[in-house]
Amino acid sequence: MSSKATALLLILDGWGHREETDSNAIAAANTPTWDQLWREQPTTLIDTSGKSVGLPAGQMGNSEV
Repeated sequence: MSSKATALLLILDGWGHREETDSNAIAAANTPTWDQLWREQPTTLIDTSGKSVGLPAGQMGNSEV
């Protein structure tokens, strides 16, 4: 029996990525499972605002775009 590769697309609405830690609730939170997944699994970041999603430059996107 052959095994099939699996993939997971996880969209966390409202959970952004920012290197700065000042005033960053996600960076300050205790997230051991997320931290482990981020370290050990393939990840990518995508642009979710402005021209990348068909909005005017500089305009924030949201889950309805």
